[in-house]
Amino acid sequence: MSLEVIEYNGVRYAEIIWANMRVAKTTFFSPPDSSFQFGLLAHEAGYQEPPHFHQPFSRTISDLQQMFVVQRGVVGVQLYNDQGQQLREAILRAGDAIVLIHGVHAIRVIEDMQCISVKQGPFKGDLFDKVNVDVKL
Repeated sequence: MSLEVIEYNGVRYAEIIWANMRVAKTTFFSPPDSSFQFGLLAHEAGYQEPPHFHQPFSRTISDLQQMFVVQRGVVGVQLYNDQGQQLREAILRAGDAIVLIHGVHAIRVIEDMQCISVKQGPFKGDLFDKVNVDVKL
């Protein structure tokens, strides 16, 4: 499995690009209206993109999505529905990437790990931005 979309009751909770995913050309997997675009850039040798910038415009974002790319180690990413029930634990290894779109999530470090983490800013600190949740075990 190269791309996995995790949905529950019609709600997209996460998208995973497994390390073995290959595309022939640049491909984004997130819906076009998603506040966070998740995909793979792919070009043949010799391709050269012209110098450019991205047109600025006002965006209103009410959700905060987060992406991890595992550089080393093994990490379990646990996904919970809105009622606090665990939907799934995805075990990610070096090269795997996940975007967390909706719902409660947690991580369990299985082997010492390092991940690149990307999320929308500004970040106002753990006390403001993070809300701990009691989940059902």
